[in-house]
Amino acid sequence: MQAELEAQLRGTGLRVTAGRVAVLDALDALPHTDAERLFRIVSHSVPTTSVQSMHNILSDLTAAGLVRRIEPAGSAALYERRIGDNHHHVVCSQCGAVADVDCAVGEAPCLTPSTTSGFAIQTAEVTFWGICPDCQ
Repeated sequence: MQAELEAQLRGTGLRVTAGRVAVLDALDALPHTDAERLFRIVSHSVPTTSVQSMHNILSDLTAAGLVRRIEPAGSAALYERRIGDNHHHVVCSQCGAVADVDCAVGEAPCLTPSTTSGFAIQTAEVTFWGICPDCQ
């Protein structure tokens, strides 16, 4: 698994570091995780990790296309590794739990706005809100 993560980093031109590998590994196990929780997880295995370095790592991984950043309203930015498709999210309005929802159309953009105001639309971000099974 670690060799695969290292190859992914090299494939994007990023240097392989213990922090980057640990973040990718953590996100494989815990999608939709915020930077604070990732810091707590990663700092156990990579004690030299700081809060600032965690934000730098997440920024680098997002820019390289290895991680996707989502920002549900009222929540800290969340990160996930599911990047190879056009999918959406459902968020519990009570506890904030997040789950993936496959796009019915499949490719982006899956929605057509009433007006584009001259923009060339590339993607649409859809967030469904509801109450998760645990909160029901």
